[in-house]
Amino acid sequence: MSSHSGMLGKALSRSGDLATMEVQAKPILPTTEKDPSDLDQQPRVYKRRWMIVFLFAFYSLSNAYQWIHLNIIGDVILKYYNASMPEDQFQRETTLDWLSMVYMLAYIPLIFPATWLLNKKGLRVVAICGCFLNALGAWLKVACVSPDRFPVLMFAQTICAIAQIFILGLPARLAAVWFGPNEVSTATSIGVFGNQVGCAVGFLLPPVLVPYSEDLNQIGKDMGTMFYMGAGVTTFFFIMVILIFKNAPPMPPSKAQMLSVQNASNEHYGQSLLRLVKNRGFILLTLTYGINTGSYYAISTLLNPIVLYYFEGHQKDAGQIGLTIVLAGVVGSIVAGVWLDRTKTFKGTTVGIYFLSMAGMIAFTFTLKLDILWVVYLCAGTLGFFMTGYLPVGFEFAAEITYPESEGTSSGLLNASAQTFGIILTIGMRAMLNNISILSANITICVALLIGTVITAFIGANYKRQEAGREMMAKIDQLEYIVDEKSQMADQSI
Repeated sequence: MSSHSGMLGKALSRSGDLATMEVQAKPILPTTEKDPSDLDQQPRVYKRRWMIVFLFAFYSLSNAYQWIHLNIIGDVILKYYNASMPEDQFQRETTLDWLSMVYMLAYIPLIFPATWLLNKKGLRVVAICGCFLNALGAWLKVACVSPDRFPVLMFAQTICAIAQIFILGLPARLAAVWFGPNEVSTATSIGVFGNQVGCAVGFLLPPVLVPYSEDLNQIGKDMGTMFYMGAGVTTFFFIMVILIFKNAPPMPPSKAQMLSVQNASNEHYGQSLLRLVKNRGFILLTLTYGINTGSYYAISTLLNPIVLYYFEGHQKDAGQIGLTIVLAGVVGSIVAGVWLDRTKTFKGTTVGIYFLSMAGMIAFTFTLKLDILWVVYLCAGTLGFFMTGYLPVGFEFAAEITYPESEGTSSGLLNASAQTFGIILTIGMRAMLNNISILSANITICVALLIGTVITAFIGANYKRQEAGREMMAKIDQLEYIVDEKSQMADQSI
């Protein structure tokens, strides 16, 4: 989700624990004192960075697709696997929901070892692990085309869910390692963009490839086609990652990144976690990020029954409304990324997007009852533009207020919060759908977003990454001044 989310700032790129970076520069001094010449080295960016970030976006896409491609055809899944699912209706529907929620559940305990692996082994090892598991899960789904194999399908989906752990928290880290100060937020946006497009494809294709039918044999054939397509695509990206993906560029892309590389040798993952837990602003952001993104997960998981309740027989529209939410979010993410790269107004942008996400959810909730499809599409697009567009904004705001902690660590904690709230809100919404009403379930999400907006307003605008960049530039200017003075004195003595 997967995902699974935007993009932003002229903020100077910060890194996390980059001890594993393949830095081909002057060896790092073993003491805490820095060699002045290290500060005087010029960072550089490499053309390969664009290939790396777009490759990441594409394999993230393939994993996000597998998150939602079964739940958006939930009515078809319930019919086809009826023989191997619980008899009680609520239990059957909850079991179906777990095809999505397993992505959230797997993430919570496994993000910590995955983040440790990222900090110790770097981007390449983590990318290979994620792509391998993603392809393995996709091929296992090929073996699930039989009405009595729902448990096998759940196992395959669990493998894909574990793969997500090695994917979801990488955008901010990858951007910091490969991209310059004026590109880092946009690069984060591209990384999240891939996950969002994967969700969009997951909403769009399955209702077309596997339409509802009373003929189980026909459903089986259609599902087989869909599963083989997924397996082929994920295998291709696995091979491409092995051939192309690199840990880091030879030289860091920014002065702030250079400083992080020099400090990396003394980093300790547990100490970094402890510092993050003590950071009040980050704790508040973790809470609000979880509410917003968890709401998105819950709505995505239950979009099929929500739409079919108001528009019976409109399975394709359910998928296309989901597509609208995600594509609008892609645009929102890119706009937010460019905006932040130019203005660096991280807190103001975060609060504004959060408030407008709530407004979009309110509009979506009350226009469903109007029975006018084009209005629902319009409100869904508005909701997606802000709610999905919030994902990378949260990553970059966290990177600013937690510098110089690892982006991988902060992103991992944000996503763990999102998965936790995603499970809670999905289960809560399903219970309300069955026992109260769809309206009450949607209003609950609106209230949650209101609470998140208020809490976000209390997060301090402590932009540590930008401050570090300014301090580095001041040191460089001072060194240049000293060198010029000495040079003038030498000229005079001659």
